[in-house]
Amino acid sequence: MLTNINNFLRDIGTGKASILVLANGLGVLAYSLGKQDLIKEMENLHEQGVTFIACRNALNTYNISENKLPAFVTVVPAGITEIVQKQAQGYAYIKP
Repeated sequence: MLTNINNFLRDIGTGKASILVLANGLGVLAYSLGKQDLIKEMENLHEQGVTFIACRNALNTYNISENKLPAFVTVVPAGITEIVQKQAQGYAYIKP
């Protein structure tokens, strides 16, 4: 997924699209158990304008405390609701 985002940004340029990465289910583990190089790459993308989001329901399911997440991660109550709302706003849902 991070490779896709980097390729996309290289192709269109930074600041030309609103990119959100929403982790739900097992995906939230990448924010809490991710290797330092993975976290650093996400942080770099965040500095380029990419928003990283975690589902609170998934965090609770896997007993992950929100304060253990990297500072650049935003938490939403329910990932599925966030996806539906963003699609209604015109966002494309891409699942690599």
